[in-house]
Amino acid sequence: MQKLTLPLALLGWGIVWGLLRLVQPPIPGSVMTLYMAIAGVSILVYLMADESRFRAVQAPILALLTEDRLAVPRLIVLACVPLLVGWATFEKVRPTLEPPFEGRTIHPEPPSTFKFQGRDFDVLKTQNPLREHEAEAHFADNLEAGKRVYFENCMFCHGDHLTGKGHFAEAFNPLPTNFRDSGTLSQLEESYVFWRVATGGRGLPRGATPWNSAMPAWQDFLTEEEIWQVILYIYEASGSEPRTWGEHGGGGGH
Repeated sequence: MQKLTLPLALLGWGIVWGLLRLVQPPIPGSVMTLYMAIAGVSILVYLMADESRFRAVQAPILALLTEDRLAVPRLIVLACVPLLVGWATFEKVRPTLEPPFEGRTIHPEPPSTFKFQGRDFDVLKTQNPLREHEAEAHFADNLEAGKRVYFENCMFCHGDHLTGKGHFAEAFNPLPTNFRDSGTLSQLEESYVFWRVATGGRGLPRGATPWNSAMPAWQDFLTEEEIWQVILYIYEASGSEPRTWGEHGGGGGH
């Protein structure tokens, strides 16, 4: 059993990683790194707490480094380590090809009304109902619901940190919106964001071209309440405050 100490320790670390990957909504990357570091330190402390366990872990490592019969595996490991380090370094520093610059309207003028699930939605007058006085008692619940909607639907493009660097982000031109940029959410009214989320890329006006937005029309998949909830979440999580129409005299073209 002592011979299996090192493989079992590595297997335990892998099981922790696998279980954390199954958590929904997905754990942000930075938090995942922290959890795995804690798991690694915990396993190391457990192994070092008993001398026999620690010697069992040391034995295969020392054998690989010193015994003549393991010369070939030792050379393979010694060759792979710098290659892996070099590959990781290259991935960090390699330049990324920037797409050609296309002049476009960043925040196109919205329509005064649009069709939302078969009825007229007034972009100029509608306020987020989840910010009304009677909804304040349920603010935390709506925020949690919005977080769930975001990580189930939006995170893959806009990223777990809301920076526009999701798993699929590099497949799009332009890149998904960075909600932490002061030039995005803080410049917009919540009803404007509702229009953009509800209608997606196909709802953009002709004057907004070239946009090439791949965002789906989320009104086909989410309820009105879920859209308001996710808007509540992205404002809160990005540290932004929604603008009101009166702050800039109305209109959505900034």
